[in-house]
Amino acid sequence: MMVPSTSDSDEGGMDMAYGYIGSMRTQPGKRDDVVAILLSGADSLRELGCRSYVVGLANDEPDTIVVTEVWESKDHHDASLRLPEAKEAIAAAMPMLTGEFTSRELVVAGGLGAGG
Repeated sequence: MMVPSTSDSDEGGMDMAYGYIGSMRTQPGKRDDVVAILLSGADSLRELGCRSYVVGLANDEPDTIVVTEVWESKDHHDASLRLPEAKEAIAAAMPMLTGEFTSRELVVAGGLGAGG
């Protein structure tokens, strides 16, 4: 397995992408409704700078959704959240969530689906 060094980025040989992994717990019976909201705008994300957007379901927690994202940069990710359609989707999903969230920001070193 090859891991890029930080000098690759410094010399312009490789741009490090921004990664985000988040989870959310839904109210019982609302998981599929929230998943539908999360996936409703996925087709337009590539033009906003998204390299990968995956919505997953936790096998061991039936009300937990995990979202994994890779973006050209943190700025691209943040800008996507300011769009009216993103704000509408968040507003629609919030009443179906318990308020239990996790999140982690990453520097993406590489991998399948993470490239430019």
